[in-house]
Amino acid sequence: MEQNRANRPWVIVRGAGDLATGTILRLHRCGFKVLALECADPSAIRRKAAFCEAVWQGAATVEGTTCRRIHTAAEADAVSAAGEIPLLVDENCAAAEVLHPAAVVDAILAKRNLGTHRGMAPLTVGLGPGFTAGQDVDAVVETMRGHQLGRVIRQGTAIPNTGVPGNIGGFTAERVIHAPASGPMEFVPDATGAPVDIGAVVHKGQCIGKVGGVEVTATLDGVLRGLIRRGYPVTRGLKIADIDPRLEQVHNCDTVSDKARAIAGGVVEALLSLAGERGISLL
Repeated sequence: MEQNRANRPWVIVRGAGDLATGTILRLHRCGFKVLALECADPSAIRRKAAFCEAVWQGAATVEGTTCRRIHTAAEADAVSAAGEIPLLVDENCAAAEVLHPAAVVDAILAKRNLGTHRGMAPLTVGLGPGFTAGQDVDAVVETMRGHQLGRVIRQGTAIPNTGVPGNIGGFTAERVIHAPASGPMEFVPDATGAPVDIGAVVHKGQCIGKVGGVEVTATLDGVLRGLIRRGYPVTRGLKIADIDPRLEQVHNCDTVSDKARAIAGGVVEALLSLAGERGISLL
C-alpha cells in the first residue's frame, strides 16, 4: 500500500489533538496520503491518544501507527513512504501552497474558523461549529455527542457550541478540570510514590497535580483519561484534565475514542462523496 500511496495526492489535516487523531488515523488506514499540521505548543490532555505529542517528542504512536514530526514540507514524502504519518508545525497551512493537496480537513476544533477556506484545496471539510458548508468549506462534520454525531452537512452549520461537555456516565461539566491558577504543570505522587498520570483511578477530592503550586483536585471518582503534559505553561482556566466515571475505560486511555471514530467516519464519507461528484482521485 505504501508504494501505491506515494503517487496519491495529499490530504492535509489541520490539528492533531485526540479527536483529530481519530480522523488522521482512519484516513491513513484507508490508504489516504495524510499530512498533519499542528501549532508550536499543543495542549492536548488526552496525550496518549493524540498525534500532536510528536511536536514535543519527535514521534507519537497511537494504536500501532506512528506520526513523526518533520521540519519542512519537503520531508513529508519520505516519512509517508516509510509507512508513517508526517506532522509539521504549520499554524497557517502554508504547506498547502507547496504540496497542492487534493483536500484540507480542519480538525482544530477551535469552535471557530482559524483561516481554512475553499481556496486551499479542491476539497475542504470543517469539523464542528465555526464553519458553513457551501461557503468557507465544502462540507461540515457534526462533532456534538448525540444522534447527529458524525453526520455530514453539505449546506449550513454544525450544532452551535453549548460550552457543556457531553454526558458520560451521568456527568457533564464535572468531567473536565480547568487550571485554578497559572504556572507550569506539576505532577504529584500517588500513595505508592508513582506520579499520578493518565490511566490512574482517582477519587473525588484527591490531588492529581499542581499548577503554580496550587493543588488540582479530582472532581469525581473515575479514570484519569487526560492530563496535560508535565511542565506545560498553563494559564488559569485552561482545560488540563479529564476524568471518565466509567472505571472499565481504564484500558482505553491510549486508544481513539468512540466520538473520534464517529467523526472520522464522517470525514471519510465527506471526502469520498465530494471527490466522486467532482471527478477527483484521492486513492
